[in-house]
Amino acid sequence: MQTTFMISTTEPGLYEFTRDVAGWVEGTGLLTLFVRHTSASLLIQENADPEVQSDLTAYFHRLVPPSDDPSMSYLTHTYEGPDDMPAHIKAALLPVSLSIPVSGGRLALGTWQGIYLFEHRRAPHRRQVVAHLSG
Repeated sequence: MQTTFMISTTEPGLYEFTRDVAGWVEGTGLLTLFVRHTSASLLIQENADPEVQSDLTAYFHRLVPPSDDPSMSYLTHTYEGPDDMPAHIKAALLPVSLSIPVSGGRLALGTWQGIYLFEHRRAPHRRQVVAHLSG
């Protein structure tokens, strides 16, 4: 089975789409998710406290600030905006694919785990995440 999830983003941050995926899976097997972009990532992260998502967003902004920050003056790929190259760096540091076991039609996630697209760009985007269930 294969499908593509479309995730609309408005700004940098984590966008949970666990329910969409859970509603699609069936049977037993291994689910692979893959984001089709070079400036976004995928994460399995806590979904109980929204402060986790805001803290992660703040941490990665501090770790890799925009290219107009003086600490990033060494960057040369800057013509697509000050958030572009930092978004590529974040996507290089974080996963762009995930593997999740599926058992009896249910994702084998832990109690507080959710599936997130991590948007690294400032502008709104429609991100594509390809899902492949094998087994």
